[in-house]
Amino acid sequence: MKIPKTDQGQQRQDSAKKGPDFWQKHSETFLEMALRSDYRGRIQHPDAYGKRTGECGDTVEFFLMVDHGSIRDIAADVYGCINTNACANALIDLAKDKLLEEAWKIGPDDIENYLETLPPDHKHCAELTIGAFYLALANYREMKNSPWKKWYGFK
Repeated sequence: MKIPKTDQGQQRQDSAKKGPDFWQKHSETFLEMALRSDYRGRIQHPDAYGKRTGECGDTVEFFLMVDHGSIRDIAADVYGCINTNACANALIDLAKDKLLEEAWKIGPDDIENYLETLPPDHKHCAELTIGAFYLALANYREMKNSPWKKWYGFK
């Protein structure tokens, strides 16, 4: 069932009110990734950028800095539920300092396995996160092949 946009905020408030059961049904890793905020932000003049909005209305943006074929720095801007935030932070943990070739191999299942307790009805959050990340990786490839685009602010 698709939830109207006006009801999504209420749904998030309702899920946060579920009480101690929320804390007990999730792994420590999931909780850390869901509540972590130090990866949030934007990198000025990134080497790569990717943004994707899911059908649920959540949006994930990735900003990458690449050095010698390795992801040197990565940040995310997430507008969405706690599950999407957990997925974006998990992806950053999985991708940081990886070679680009290795980064392309990270998939939604890797995020789910890393988090351990991503709810089955929120697997789309991992798919959304990977989609935005792949767009950033593709953007890097395009910018590398046409470096003039970065100078003129193309994304």
